[in-house]
Amino acid sequence: MKKEIIKARCTHMDEEGNGVINYKGTLIQVPHLIEGEEGVIQIHRHKEQVFGRLVEMTQKSPLRAEPPCPYYYTCGGCQLQHLKTDAQNAFKQQTVEKLLSPFGPVEALITMPDPLRYRNKSHTTYAVNRGAIVSGIYEARSHRLTSIDQCMIQNEQADAIGLTIRKMLPSFKLMPYDEDSGQGFLRHVLVRVGHYSKQVMVVLVVATPVFPSKNNFIQKLKTLHPEITTLLLNVNNRRTSMVLGHDEQVLFGKGYIEDTLCGLTFRLSPKSFYQVNPPQTQILYGKAVEFAGLTGKERIIDAYCGIGTISLIAAQKAKEVIGVELNEDAVRDAIANAKTNSIKNTRFVKGDAGEFMVQMAVQGEIFDVVLLDPPRSGSDERFLNSLINLMPSRIVYVSCNPVTLARDLKILTKRGYKVETIQPVDLFPMTYHVETVVKLVRQMGSVIRTEISPPIISSPKPAPLNHKDRGPKKPHKGRVKKMRG
Repeated sequence: MKKEIIKARCTHMDEEGNGVINYKGTLIQVPHLIEGEEGVIQIHRHKEQVFGRLVEMTQKSPLRAEPPCPYYYTCGGCQLQHLKTDAQNAFKQQTVEKLLSPFGPVEALITMPDPLRYRNKSHTTYAVNRGAIVSGIYEARSHRLTSIDQCMIQNEQADAIGLTIRKMLPSFKLMPYDEDSGQGFLRHVLVRVGHYSKQVMVVLVVATPVFPSKNNFIQKLKTLHPEITTLLLNVNNRRTSMVLGHDEQVLFGKGYIEDTLCGLTFRLSPKSFYQVNPPQTQILYGKAVEFAGLTGKERIIDAYCGIGTISLIAAQKAKEVIGVELNEDAVRDAIANAKTNSIKNTRFVKGDAGEFMVQMAVQGEIFDVVLLDPPRSGSDERFLNSLINLMPSRIVYVSCNPVTLARDLKILTKRGYKVETIQPVDLFPMTYHVETVVKLVRQMGSVIRTEISPPIISSPKPAPLNHKDRGPKKPHKGRVKKMRG
């Protein structure tokens, strides 16, 4: 690791909120530096990576603010707390316009009036530092744990539960897991809080199912936090960066919580994806359904459907919705959510959405709208080819990454689709992340289709639309992918 100390001026900010300096012809990222500011920068060179760290500010921007979080400069979980709120919003608006305005008109960012304590899910990691048990999250660009008592963007109950568990460990002679030695018990604690229901789920992620004094531990935790409605034990005994393991045991409660979104009730399991900011999510999903232009006659595919949130919201204004999702836990929750809300014009399929759309196109099925909300990496070209070959009249693309969204829109607009509206929504205040929902419409006679061989479908035909008598399946013990959100 080589280090140099220089003085430099920030020329601009990149899409991730980092300041950028030009040093000897090389553009270098410097977190917490604002365009126009000057400062003393420490240059770090590690293998082929070069990045900077702000050591001292010599000229400040009028846009700079005092971060509300005492851990901000070491944590790395937020990237924009050093900017005033209006400047944060302007940064996100400019980022979306820079990347997406070549494809269509960008509306004004829908902001959040109260940008703190919005996250309904927390993920706390535990470790030993100089003989003391600490809990928090890993610093940016490192594997050092920042000990955090409370996070300014997380639910306060979730913070308190994570801190209580940290304080309980010594009295029960339980140690955090050590990645180097492979010894120890507790790896992580996940807490999910229903924003509207106030139900609380706690997941103890442990390295071994052997839990000394388990009943006493549970009883004390319930006594200190009676708001907890369900507690689970997840066993992850692999040396991996993945948080959750294969095996799961419900210690008390139902093993899931429920919350309300857009007037519907949704069941949330530990491994299911659910947006972390429900008030803003209602706005985002409302826009998605609005862009779908539903009249009650449409057939819809919801790719990457998760637990069926957008599927079920849209189903109230459509003829039929088919949700497709690879995560079996999420599919099971989606089916249960349809039954809970008495919505019968949906069905949910476990599988690859691209392959499913190829199958539908081969069978001559016609769909009016495709909704998609992929992970940050966006959609791959094969998926987009499948989507284009299906030729829906409208595509509603919900994205959490304007960079990959721009890449995908470039493909779709070259193949016969036109962007009508682009709406950014701030679901993640204090961070550089921004959600965007885009409405695309098919241009008559201009769709360029690609020959794709039909997939080999070995699974049985999807169940009929009526959900009657379709109860949840037993938990799947296959591989669990790293969670989003």
